[in-house]
Parts: sequence; C-alpha cells; structure tokens
Amino acid sequence: MASVPTAGPPPGPARPEFWRSPLRGPWLTAVLGLVLLVGITVLIVTGLLSYAAYNPDLAVANDQTPDKGWLGFYLFSWPTSPYWLYRVTQGVHVTLGIVLVPVLLAKLWSVIPKLFEWPPVRSVAHGIERLSLLLLVGGAGFEFATGILNVQLHYIFPGSFYTLHFYGAWVFTGAFVVHVVFRLPKALRAVRTRLGEPAAGTEEAAGLVSPRPAAPTISRRGALGMVGLGSLALFVVTAGQSVGGWFRQTALLAPHGQDPGPGPNGFQINKTAASVGIRPSDIGPAWRLTVRGAGRQVDLTYDQLLALPQSKSSLPIACVEGWSTPDQHWTGVRLTELAALVGLGTSTPRVLVESVQRGGSFSAVVLRDNQARDARSLLAVRVNGAALSHDHGYPARVIVPGAPGVHNTKWVTRLTFGEPA
Repeated sequence: MASVPTAGPPPGPARPEFWRSPLRGPWLTAVLGLVLLVGITVLIVTGLLSYAAYNPDLAVANDQTPDKGWLGFYLFSWPTSPYWLYRVTQGVHVTLGIVLVPVLLAKLWSVIPKLFEWPPVRSVAHGIERLSLLLLVGGAGFEFATGILNVQLHYIFPGSFYTLHFYGAWVFTGAFVVHVVFRLPKALRAVRTRLGEPAAGTEEAAGLVSPRPAAPTISRRGALGMVGLGSLALFVVTAGQSVGGWFRQTALLAPHGQDPGPGPNGFQINKTAASVGIRPSDIGPAWRLTVRGAGRQVDLTYDQLLALPQSKSSLPIACVEGWSTPDQHWTGVRLTELAALVGLGTSTPRVLVESVQRGGSFSAVVLRDNQARDARSLLAVRVNGAALSHDHGYPARVIVPGAPGVHNTKWVTRLTFGEPA
C-alpha cells in the first residue's frame, strides 16, 4: 500500500525559498548572537544593580515593584562608596542598551526564517526552545522599547515603568538563559569552523541558508560593518548624557527640554517644581523642617537650618534614565547632625525623607543607616556657592553618595529617623 505523502509547509514565509537573502547563515547569526550574549549579560547585571540601588527591600516607599517575592533574592545594602557607582552602572546600562539596538535588529533579521519554520513543533525539546524564542523576541522588544521611552521621559505605556520593566526583565532573562543553553555550542561551532556556508537544507544550515539566494550586494563582513557603524553612531549621540558637562551637547538622543541653563544651578533636572505641584507657599517663609526620632521632634525655620554647622560634599546626580552630572559642590547640614538634634547622632539609624511635592513618584524615600551615617550625606541648602533654585529643591534637598537621583529628595519638609517607615 502506497504511503500518504507528508504535507509540506503552506505557501508564504514557512517555505525556505521565500527567504532569498544570500547573507543569512549560521556564521552571521552566530557572530551577532555572541555580541549580544556579552552585551545583554552586562545589561542584565547592571539592571539588577540598578534595582538594588533603590534599596527596595527596606521600605514600601522605595519599591515601585510590589509582590516581587523571590525575585528579590539577591538584594543587598547599596553602598555609598565609591560615590560614583550608580552613575557608572546606570550609565553603562542605558548607553549599552541603546548601542545594542542595531545588533538586536540585525540578529532578528538574520533568524526571521526560523520564526516561520515548519512544522512549528517537532518534539518536546524543540517546543521548549520555540517557546523560549517567542518569549526572547517579545521580551527583548518590550525591554528595549520601554527602556528607550524611559530615557526620553515618554511614559506612554500603561502602569509604572519600574514595575513593567522589572517583571519584563525577568521574563526576558529566563528566556535568554534557555536560549543560550540551547544555542551557544552551535554558535561557537559555526564561528570556529566556517569555511563557507553549508548547503541549504542540511542540519548545519540551521534553516537559515536560502535554497534560492538572490545575487549579493554586500558581503557578510560588510553587513557586520554597517551594524557596527550604526552602533557607533548611537554611542556618539547617547554617551554624552552619562558623561555630563560639555559632552552632554553631543547627546542628541537625550531629552534636552529641562536644562535650566547656565549658572551655579545650571545642571540637568528631571522634575521641576511646577511639574510636581510645588506652590510658592510650600517653600516660602512658612516652610519648616521637621526632624523626628526617638520620641522627640524639632522644627526648624530656614534661617535656623542655615545657622547649624554647614558641611561640604562634591557629588554628582545620576538618574535611572542614564543621564548624570559632573560632581556638584553642595553645602548643607550632615544627616548625622540632624539626627543628633533628636538624640540619635552617635549611631544614626535609617531615615524616612518626605517632600512637599504633591505629584509624581518618590515623594518619600527611606535611606539606609549606612547612607544616613556617611559624612558626605547632606541636607543641602546651597550648590556651587549659590542657594538652591526652586527646581533643584529649594529650600533644602537631600544629597547622598551613590544613590539614584530620585533618592536625592527635593523640597524636603520632614526627616524621621529610626521609626518604622
């Protein structure tokens, strides 16, 4: 009895001859994949460090990603030294993420025939790999898109960026690990043994080599060069926002609309006083700083705050969007000195910092005891020799070495030492 022929793939992209580029093949895909392996690994590590820098396990006020559960297994007390740590890790995270966009797009282009291969699932192992590929491609698109929108301060997605990016990152990371386990040996073999692309339809071709290729217009190495030039161009127009100073002028992709101009207060801001509902009466003559702790409370006027011993710190501001400033010269009262007003100066505990702002996130944060005790941690009243501008937090703001920008709370009105936050 004659056997029934197996149905072939349906017309369209499921058929190998649909894809005609002569560039696709295991070697090109493997090279792009190995670049992404290194780059995305760095992105994952710096992303985890960015989350840890918020000290999310310390208090609800610090955590924009509730119910994280065991996903926070690695969290640790974020250090204050070196003081530039967050500036470097977050700058690398954002800049590298943008630089990798051409590589990611080229890699997706190189493997697009695999997304339509037929039959869709051949075995359990193949099904797991296909599912991981779906999560990998979707997760990469989601993480890169939300990250770039965050850099541009365009919060057009539903919900909190922190929550969406955090959970999306873990989905992407899981799929990335599975994909690496399945594909790394094949990628290394493709790079090491290339003497010419294998014939279409063979196991070595991995479904990437076209059985009916069009005439080439560029070599594979030329294509890699074009991808590299694209990444270099993005680096040139992005990195300046992390370096700061004059180089910020080269950061064409960084948001430029909130630069306050020249002068002592002429460095980057994100939240203006108007954008978070600060009224003149909130920071006018009636403003008071309330210091609480150990069952005691002290209320200070602005003049009384200025009369306390003043200290100096040279610290940058670095934000989750990847931008940072050079070191600014701050003057103010050490947090340890303020804790001493309520009898907690010798072993300063953690502190809840509250702002008068009415809108936006992080109107209150909790600093760990190591942050409150650092001699460079100030409630600053001056910067670069001048009083703080309203947009930089007048009459007083916190400045802490190594902390994310949103933890350097502006328009501070209350400090609560040691009590549950």
